[in-house]
Amino acid sequence: MPAGPRSGDAAVIHPRRIAGLPGLAVRGLVGLVYPPSCIACGAATAVPHALCAGCWSGMRFIERPYCERLGIPFSVDLGSPGLLSPAALADPPVYQRARAVARYDATARRLVQRLKYEDRLDLAGALGAMMTRAGAELMAEADVAVPVPLWRWRLWRRRFNQAALLARASTRGRGVPVAPELLARVRRTRQQVGLSRAARAENLQGAFRVPEAARPRLHGKRVLLVDDVLTTGATANAAARALLRGGAAAVDVLVFARVVSDGRDVV
Repeated sequence: MPAGPRSGDAAVIHPRRIAGLPGLAVRGLVGLVYPPSCIACGAATAVPHALCAGCWSGMRFIERPYCERLGIPFSVDLGSPGLLSPAALADPPVYQRARAVARYDATARRLVQRLKYEDRLDLAGALGAMMTRAGAELMAEADVAVPVPLWRWRLWRRRFNQAALLARASTRGRGVPVAPELLARVRRTRQQVGLSRAARAENLQGAFRVPEAARPRLHGKRVLLVDDVLTTGATANAAARALLRGGAAAVDVLVFARVVSDGRDVV
């Protein structure tokens, strides 16, 4: 006579039994064992891969009106589309346009940190979906998406490139191919955290290059450069400069979050 279930077996679902169940039933069983939780704080949520009410309210989403070049929000709406911020006029970036889902504070910072430093690769899908919406106009014109590459030893230690994960997730179903091989990081750089704007730019000089074999594929293309965070723009500028020198026609930037310092988000 077959033995009955042992204590603790309720949480163990045999893979063969799962394979024979309809998809809805599988999701129901998984939901019982692993209830959905907030992707930022871990609190219970009604649906998986979502934010709880508290974390959602902590997301400072970037919506128009904003600088059409830098993507930083304006404090007032002047009713005129296509406005540029003083920062964009005084120091134009190498790239043409930048877009971000939210400001890099509170919930957005927590999400990026969980993805990068806690190996929560499953978050890339949720973050990428938000980036799809934020970067819709850029994707409509892009020929190819290129993630900002990591230095090879940093990639070896981390085992993944978060920018590549976000590039694939955000462009899924949009008809924009992802081509990480079009841009290489050829020089080791210091960590950017804590460096001034000038120090960041100096740190990244000559850090990126388009491989010679990739130049024919890049020639004349409009590139969507993808990263997790835009801080001073030093990394985006250095990568965009390398892409343009390698033959790209134009470069736009899409990130999950960007730093907006006090005093820069005004007309």
